[in-house]
Amino acid sequence: MKTALSLAALAVTTASLAIAAPAAAKPGDPIKVNDDLTIDPIIEGNLRWEHVDQDDLGRDADAVTMRLRAGAEATTHGLSLLAEAEGTLAIGDHYNDTIPGNNGYLGAEPYSVVADPQNVELNRLQMAYQGKSAKVTIGRQRVILDNARFVGNVGWRQNEQTFDAIRGQAKVGPVALDVTYSISQRTIFGVDSPNQHFDGNMILANGSFDVKPLKITGFAYMIDYDTRVAFSSQTFGFLASGAVPLGGGAKVNFKASYANQQDYKLNPVHYSADYINAELGASLAGFGIKAGYEELGSDGGVAAFQTPLATLHAFNGWADLFLTTPANGLRDYYAGASAKIGNAGPLKGMKAAVVYHKFKSDYASIDYGQEWDASLGFAVAGYPVLLKYANYDAKAFGTDTGKLWLQVSFKY
Repeated sequence: MKTALSLAALAVTTASLAIAAPAAAKPGDPIKVNDDLTIDPIIEGNLRWEHVDQDDLGRDADAVTMRLRAGAEATTHGLSLLAEAEGTLAIGDHYNDTIPGNNGYLGAEPYSVVADPQNVELNRLQMAYQGKSAKVTIGRQRVILDNARFVGNVGWRQNEQTFDAIRGQAKVGPVALDVTYSISQRTIFGVDSPNQHFDGNMILANGSFDVKPLKITGFAYMIDYDTRVAFSSQTFGFLASGAVPLGGGAKVNFKASYANQQDYKLNPVHYSADYINAELGASLAGFGIKAGYEELGSDGGVAAFQTPLATLHAFNGWADLFLTTPANGLRDYYAGASAKIGNAGPLKGMKAAVVYHKFKSDYASIDYGQEWDASLGFAVAGYPVLLKYANYDAKAFGTDTGKLWLQVSFKY
């Protein structure tokens, strides 16, 4: 890749700065003001370089962005108030941030997309009450359900996804219930984007029964957009997951999920599509392997299963070619391995992972392509550092895509 030397230089510079810097303060307990009031400060940041190389574009994208979040949560007698601001600075902006008109371009900028626009916004502003077995939260808040496959905060991107909502959570023994009513999805695209938020009526219901080693969750997600009506849908399904210890530190992990999705409210396209996911893995002495199959079905090529509230980067390849499911649907056959390497000099807690994906359509069995993903994470002087790579080899969908990331973060 043309930027291999740049990557090496940036990696050395980042590690050198981290070694020279004082150790990051460990996130501690909230500050006790008096017997009844505590204040928990929120200070965190993430510096990232992202490089994108796509064959159908003449100019590679290079984004250097810095994200900061700052705020505080005050708590007294179970009642809490949280306020948090979020800002992203585009230090190097040779990328398409998806906002028309930025940097003088009236249309799309002549680079590949990196969806981290420069941005300053109110990320969260919420009030909550926590009882012995229940909690109610109202306001702009983070909502992550299960593994974030259907509802998440899009935590990989610099600007976080939150919701203007009221949320109730309760847990009695092995039974838990989580219900959210939201009127607005606050997206990752920033305050200057026409897609800054999508309003509507969203009911997100999730109930689980956890009896080790098995946890079964049922869910119902009804999304009624005001304007984004092509993504209005009703989804009902379940997720079963767990881990079985085998002795000697070994264990087997499993996951199985099924859901059906249909059009809802103002969606002009009538369809019914299924979702299937099955995954089996094993781990021993810091090493892990997994293999799985995920299907986002299609109704005869008319429309496909969509997950518009999900943390999509975590699924179907880090190159992000399938953020919107093609009309013919998607079948993802994947396998991966991971290892906890440990310490190597100043590099602490090293972890590595590699994942392979083979993509096909659900309808007509079209060969979309394949992808390799790899990551290496470690801490230097208390600062987490992450190096990631994704390479998508296109067949009948998208274009050959290579992505490279290097980031360092802190949290107090």
